[in-house]
Amino acid sequence: MAKKKTFVLRIDPEMMQAVEKWAADDFRSINGQLEWLIYNALNQAKRFKSTDDK
Repeated sequence: MAKKKTFVLRIDPEMMQAVEKWAADDFRSINGQLEWLIYNALNQAKRFKSTDDK
């Protein structure tokens, strides 16, 4: 498994609360939800080539 890079994220409290609820609704951790959101945004913008596309 590839190493994951850590970083600090500053986010508006209301936005964080929305992410927390969405993560809970999808049975994901907050970190997992943020990774999923970023992954989907990158794919939609065609800025990330996933391993599925190879």
